[in-house]
Amino acid sequence: MTDILFTPVALNERIELKNRILMAPLTRCMADDALVPTQAMVDYYARRADAGLIISEATIIRPDGQGYPNTPGIFTQAQIAGWRKVTDAVHENGGKIFAQLWHTGRVAHPHFWGGTEVIAPSAVGVEGTVPRMRELTYLVPREATALEIAQLVEDYAKAAENAIEAGFDGVEIHGANGYMIDEFLHYDSNRRDDEFGGSPENMVRFPLQVVDAVTSRIGAARTALRISPAAYFNIQPDLRDRAVFDLLLSELDTRELAYLHGGIFDDSVHYDYLDGRVSEYLRSHSRHTLVGVGGYDAETAAAAIATNKFDVIAIGRPFIANHDYVARVREGAEIKPYSDELLPVLY
Repeated sequence: MTDILFTPVALNERIELKNRILMAPLTRCMADDALVPTQAMVDYYARRADAGLIISEATIIRPDGQGYPNTPGIFTQAQIAGWRKVTDAVHENGGKIFAQLWHTGRVAHPHFWGGTEVIAPSAVGVEGTVPRMRELTYLVPREATALEIAQLVEDYAKAAENAIEAGFDGVEIHGANGYMIDEFLHYDSNRRDDEFGGSPENMVRFPLQVVDAVTSRIGAARTALRISPAAYFNIQPDLRDRAVFDLLLSELDTRELAYLHGGIFDDSVHYDYLDGRVSEYLRSHSRHTLVGVGGYDAETAAAAIATNKFDVIAIGRPFIANHDYVARVREGAEIKPYSDELLPVLY
C-alpha cells in the first residue's frame, strides 16, 4: 500500500508539503546558451507540480561552477527572471519548488566560461572527459586560496538570495556527489594542510560556512542540504571519511534545516565503514527531516517511510518518464519505464 505517501508533512512552521513524494534534482541540460531557463523548462516543471516538493535541477552559483552544457545558472538577472517564470508556473499549479545550488568544483571546465583554470580544494584532478562533450578532457585544478574559499561562501549565499528573488520556496545546497562542497569532505579530494583540510574539524569548515551563510541570508526554514557519505562519484573511498561525516552530522544537529537529503544512487548497498546502509547511518546520526533517494519506487518508498528510514522520498527517473507520476501512483496506474532516449542524459 502506498497511502502513506499521500499524507502531508510539515518541514517546519513555514513549509508544509501536501504529500511525501519529492521530485529529485535531475540535470536536463535544457537552458539556453546564456544559462537562462527556457520555456521548455517552464512546461517541464509546471507539469510535475503535483509533487510534494520539486527540487530543481542543479543550478550553478557562478560562471566557473559549470561542468556540463546548458545547465542553468542563478547569478544573472536574466537567469533570475527565467527561473521566475518556472516558479510562477509551479505555484500556479499548486506546487512548491526548491532551487538546488551547485558548483561542480574540479569537474568544472573552463570551456564553458572562457577561462583557463579550475579551482578545487586541492590540485588533484579526475580522469575522463565532460559528459556529452567528450572532446573536453578534465583539467588538474588549482588549489583554492583562503580568500577564494571565502568568496565561494559569499557566492552560495548570494545565489540563495537570488533564488528567493526568483520565487523559489527555498534552496537545497548541493553538498554531495563529488562536486565542490563534497570534495572538501573526502580525504581523496581534500589534501590540504591548512584550516580547510587535514582533519575532520578542518574539512567540515567550508561546508558549514556555506550552510551558515545561506541560512543567515534566507533563513533556516528555507535552507536544506544534500550530502553523500558514500556515493563516491569521481572520488576514491577512504575509511577516514567516516569521522568527517560523523562530525559534520553532529554539527548540523546544532543547526536548523528544512531537511537533509541523502544523495545516494542505491540505498540497498551495505557499507562496512558506515555500519550499514546510508539511510541507516543518516537516521542514527541526524535529528533532521530526512529525504531518501536511490532507486526507490512507490512501494519501496512507502515501506521506507513506514519503517522510519526516511520522512519523504525523492523520485528521479520515473518523474522524467511520467510527468503525472503522483497521480499514477495514487490511482494505481501503470508507470511508464524510463529510457535514456527520453531527453538528455541524467547526472
